[in-house]
Amino acid sequence: MAQLYFKYGAMGSSKTANALMARFNYEERGQKTLLVKPRMDQRDGDHMVHSRIGLEYPCVYFDEMRTLSEDALKENACIIVDEAQFLSKEEVDYLVHVVDDLGVPVICYGLRADFKGELFPGSYELLVMADKLEEVKTICWCGKKAMFNARFDENGKVYSIVSPMVIKNSSPLAGVDGVFNAIMVTGDCVGDVMFYGKGAGKLPTASAVVADVVDAVKHSDRSKKIFWERHRAK
Repeated sequence: MAQLYFKYGAMGSSKTANALMARFNYEERGQKTLLVKPRMDQRDGDHMVHSRIGLEYPCVYFDEMRTLSEDALKENACIIVDEAQFLSKEEVDYLVHVVDDLGVPVICYGLRADFKGELFPGSYELLVMADKLEEVKTICWCGKKAMFNARFDENGKVYSIVSPMVIKNSSPLAGVDGVFNAIMVTGDCVGDVMFYGKGAGKLPTASAVVADVVDAVKHSDRSKKIFWERHRAK
């Protein structure tokens, strides 16, 4: 019986390479496959899936696949979808239809969450609807299992962004008010911890805000990045 698979992992876990190898394994045995990716993914160029290790193969965009007839889809032994985190709920529902009604297996590869730890819309729907889930594991640069994604600049450095953010009412940070400040920290052993206390006071705070405004005006033509260096705590 055909099934919908979601194989997810952090960046650099060879998800795309696995997708291309799966296609090769099918076709080596004389079985036709259809390689697909969302149109919004233009990292590898037009109609192309490319892996960091150098493997690549032409593909069709998801919207182009949906124009194919059901008979044409049934000619495939498997449909392989790369960058599946960018799919919409409607597109995931379409894949469920392909699996359940047309009897064609579908294997999706993609990220589970972004660099903030939040699920991508397509990943959320696949985690709910997929028949089988499989983590594509890899190692972080710290030597432990890679679980999250980081954002890097052009020189390969990790950087953070300081900017206004919308948070949920259920977050402990939503209750911080008045002269109080708070910081949320997530640790391997302690989980989520919030450090909470009074700020420096209204005059120092006002001075800091004015300094930030002046700094923003002076550097309005570029974004200032804060970098994290890879140093172990002693």
